[in-house]
Amino acid sequence: MADTAEIADLLARVALRDRDAFRALYARTSAKLFGVSLRILSNRSEAEDALQDVFIKVWQRAEGYRPDAASPMTWLITIARNNAIDRVRARRSGHTDIDEAFDLHDSGMTPEQSAMNADDGNRIEQCMEQLKPERAEAVRRAYVEGESYNELADRLGVPLNTVRTWLRRSLLALRDCLGA
Repeated sequence: MADTAEIADLLARVALRDRDAFRALYARTSAKLFGVSLRILSNRSEAEDALQDVFIKVWQRAEGYRPDAASPMTWLITIARNNAIDRVRARRSGHTDIDEAFDLHDSGMTPEQSAMNADDGNRIEQCMEQLKPERAEAVRRAYVEGESYNELADRLGVPLNTVRTWLRRSLLALRDCLGA
């Protein structure tokens, strides 16, 4: 790892648009920043793309670095971490490029379909209220928000197989409730 004064000096030179300093900064910090991105994204290809985004941001924002606020590596790691987290959030929210959405047709519902859909939603909510609160929360997080079983187990502090059992039993109970 390069020393703090050297990285701070490189950042100051990058702020002045010094390309040689930018190359040197990349050479000295990219391995660490790639590791941060890879740990969060768990995908080598996506982490490589994220690292490229990080250095674009560093080039654009280098003049914003304040040595009195944080060490240079802390500042760089924060950029890498936030960039990776933004990518994870975009993945979960179903984010699509605007060009991909351009050709989508309007699938708006008719008033009758809207009323039926609202009625179905009310029925589902009534059935969810019959579940134990922690199990209803697990169902929402798994099937609405897209959390994995592992994430749920960590969040709830229960074994992975317990989460699987809760979800399976909850879905069966919902099926019975909605079928009645």
